[in-house]
Amino acid sequence: MHEQRARPVFLRRIDGARNMARFYVLSLQPTLFGEMSLVRLWGRIGTRGRQKVHFFEDCRQAASEQSRLAGRKIKRGYMS
Repeated sequence: MHEQRARPVFLRRIDGARNMARFYVLSLQPTLFGEMSLVRLWGRIGTRGRQKVHFFEDCRQAASEQSRLAGRKIKRGYMS
């Protein structure tokens, strides 16, 4: 299995005027069954946050979804 591993995406959004301090993490991880999973973590900085896992047939689909979700968050003001 020589698939190129994508790097996790770490984003944050901090706005002191609105008392906002959020984080968002997107990472690709292989499953035991040969699929690829996209793990999303989000929440307030300093907390454990929440997690959601999406499963994909291959790495290309998962990487495409990772970049799509990262783009949406960047448009909403998140920065790396």
